[in-house]
Parts: sequence; C-alpha cells; structure tokens
Amino acid sequence: MIPPTPVESGSSEQESQPTGAPPAVAWRPVLLIAGTLGAVLLVFSARYGYHRDELYFRVAARHLDWGYPDQPPLVPLLARAITAVFGDSLVMLRVPSALAAAAGVVVAALTARELGGAKRAQLLTAGAYAVCPFAVAIGHLLSTATFDVLLSTVVAWLAVRWVRTRDQRLLLAIGAVAGLAVNVKYLAGMLLAALVAGLLLAGPRDFLRRPMLFAGAAVLVLAAVPGLLWQARHGWPQLEMSERIAEEGDFGGRAGFVPFQLLLTGVVLSWLWIYGLWRLLRSPDLARHRFLGYGYLLLCALFLVTAGKPYYLAGLWAALWAAGAVEVERRGAPRGWGWAVSVPAYAITAVVTVATTLPVYPVDRLADTPQPAINADASETVGWPRFAAEVARVHRSLPPDERSRAIILTANYGEAGALDLYGPDLGLPRPYSAHNGYWYFGRPADTGGPVIVVGPEGSAALQRHWTEVTVAGRIDNGVGLDNDEQGLPVWVCRGQREPWAVLWPRLKHLS
Repeated sequence: MIPPTPVESGSSEQESQPTGAPPAVAWRPVLLIAGTLGAVLLVFSARYGYHRDELYFRVAARHLDWGYPDQPPLVPLLARAITAVFGDSLVMLRVPSALAAAAGVVVAALTARELGGAKRAQLLTAGAYAVCPFAVAIGHLLSTATFDVLLSTVVAWLAVRWVRTRDQRLLLAIGAVAGLAVNVKYLAGMLLAALVAGLLLAGPRDFLRRPMLFAGAAVLVLAAVPGLLWQARHGWPQLEMSERIAEEGDFGGRAGFVPFQLLLTGVVLSWLWIYGLWRLLRSPDLARHRFLGYGYLLLCALFLVTAGKPYYLAGLWAALWAAGAVEVERRGAPRGWGWAVSVPAYAITAVVTVATTLPVYPVDRLADTPQPAINADASETVGWPRFAAEVARVHRSLPPDERSRAIILTANYGEAGALDLYGPDLGLPRPYSAHNGYWYFGRPADTGGPVIVVGPEGSAALQRHWTEVTVAGRIDNGVGLDNDEQGLPVWVCRGQREPWAVLWPRLKHLS
C-alpha cells in the first residue's frame, strides 16, 4: 500500500514558478484511440433513428435566436449549418458529436501530459475517456452535453497548462473557450467559477495579476451577454427550467449523485478518477494542481445542494483521470488495484459500454435487452416514423371539411419535431407544442377546426379547453419498447372554449 503523503498547504512563491518542459505527446497511440472511438460512433450513427432532442434542434434551427428557455443558441445554430449543407441526414447531424468525442480523448491525454504524465499516463487517461459510458453515449447523439463536456474539458486542460507555463495567452484562450461553452450550456460558468475558487484556495494565485485574465473575462462576458439579455427579456425561463430538472429527480436525485458518477464513468475505471482526486489533495507532486481537486469538490457541493445531475461534473473527469494516471505511472497502482488499470479492465469496460450505450441490437430485440433500463436515450430513438403514421391515420379519419382546418398539438417538443420531419410526406399540417422552446415558435391560428392532441393520458385536462374530447388512436412503436410515447392516446378535441391567444399562454410548460 502506498503510504500517505503530507498535505502541503497553500502555494509558495517557488511553487508559483513555471516548471520545465513536459514529456512528449504519445501522438500515434492517442490518435489511434481517438480515431477508433470516432469510427465506432460513425458506424452506429444511423442504426436506429433520431433522438427527441435532435428533432427539437432541427426545428429550433429554423427559429434561430440568442436563446431558448432550455438552452443557449449554439447547438441549434450548428444544426442549422448541418441541415443547410447536407439536408436531413442523420449521419451528418451526428458527425460533429463523434468528432467532439474523439477530440475529448486527445484533450484528456494532453491534460495528463501537462500534469507530467508520459506515454503510459497519457494512454491510461485517453483510454478512460474513450470507454467512458457517458462520453460514448453523448458522442452518439447531437446534444448540448456533447459539446459542453468537450469545451469544459478543454477549459480544465488550458488551466492546467497555464499553471505549468504561465503563458498569459492561455488566460485569453480560457475566456474564449468558456465563451463558446456558455453558448452551449450555462453550466460552463459554474465550472469556471469553481476552478477560480480552487485557485484562490490552493494557488497559484498570481493569475489575478495578469492583464490577460481581464481580457479573457471580457471575451467571456461579451459572449454571454446576448443570451443573458434574451433570458432577461423573457423572464429568466432558464431558472425555472433548472427548478423543473431538480424536481424530476433523474439519476436517483441527491442520493444517486455520487453512485451514478461511478456508473457514468465505468464502474471499474471510476477508481482511476477517485484515486486522482485523492492524490490531487495529497500528493506533493500534484500540489501545483490541487485547485482541480478543490474545484471538483466545490462543484459537487453546489450540485448536491441544487439537485443537479451527476454528469454536470463530466468536464472535470478527464483531469481527475489524468491525475490518477500520472500517479500510477510514477508510483505504480496501490496494492491490489493494478488490475483496475490493466488492458483487460479497459477492454471489458469498452465492451460493456458499447453494449449499454450504442445501437448494437436488432431494433425488434432492443426491449429484451438491459440497454433501455440503463440508457433511456436509446429508447427515445425508436418509433418516430410509426408515431407520425398513427397521427396521420387519425388526421385522415376526419371528415374532409374538418381535415383542412385541423390543428395538431403535441405534449412535448420531440413529438412535434417528429411530426415536423415525417408529417409533410404524410399530408399532415404543421405541428405545434407548448413545451419548452417550441412554445416560442408560434401558436396555432383560430381555424375553428378540431385539434388533434397527442400525449395527455386523461381527458380531464383537455375538457377544460374543449367541449368534446375523444380518443381516436393510440401510439405503438411496433417493437414493444416502453418509451415515453408508447401507448399514448391520440385525441380529437372539438368545441374550443377560448381563442388560441388566450389558451396558448396557459398551455406553456417547461420540463
């Protein structure tokens, strides 16, 4: 067993000086790992279908703005660029995510290098990132988490690099990358605040005397201002959105906050980042970078208090893996833990990750596998064409005079996004939804026709707004998969009690 090392408090003037050149980058094996991950993600990119968030981004891309109630503008802007060039190609929509995951592998290895890690440490870190279940899952889909994790990992790497080099330009780069990150998810601001607090607690503190710090801060503020102004103009819906997320209690709520981090990082390889955290707080060799450990603990405390999700910390996992890998390379693994950083451990984790996160099963057998229970997002990529077909069947069943005036209203943005994609070929009119950002895309016109409503289980809520409410269909994905849409009724509602100008604000909801 490795004996504990004394904790060195603070950071002396000597500690604040730059260190020598780090080891060489193991480019060939690192790029091989990154390329393999990217290739695997691309191979499986179109195996099932669109995720509900991707359907939402596709529509939000036609309603570009400086913000939305549930996200900043950058991912819808990216979706706009992809669809403008390649059309509705699911593969091309997911290429940036695969590239982001592969880039994360490289940045993770570079972080290990900045901490003093040579080839073994770099490969242990790159491998841990490449087989991380959460990293692979978000690399498969176009999502805000995909780019938030990459950019946050880059911010942590740049901070570590600045500690070694004291190159002021890195402070400007941190501000620029953080500026991009806050236009993907506002969580990046919390990460940056935690790293700054960690530096103030553990040092080195001389970043406060660097002019480029203020230049970087100015870039960050300029990048964030348009989105913040949008939020202010619309009553800060992002704050309400955060409350709704906390109330949902995903990932086991506060009780599951730490355990789910172990699952999301791979149960066996989670040992490496836990070891890295401990060594960051204990090892004299990592004293310069103790701010990473404090930053992680501060974020943990913040998200436990606010009922945040465990993956909100994913931007720091690479740095913790790197710290653990560097210590393993220098000292060897603690007695009894060598197996956890062995090739078989990484290989087994990779197999389990692929089996639980990627669409490797025949779609008609997916419901019989453990994947839907482990990775709910997989279920949300199945059944959308049949969903649209059932709504179209109900629409066709209406008398011709009603059909021409019918309105389609869905319970959530994914359902509306699916009808937007598949509906035109089925003769459906434009769908509407009062869910999240879709509410801002416009309300229906007062046609006087019936409203086809998809989603609500009971009729009581609908009868508050329509005098006649009838079940006309039911959603079936055809493969027995218990996802959010399976079994939902399709209603035909007539006799609207209020015009849409009055009803639309009452239907608005966030989740």
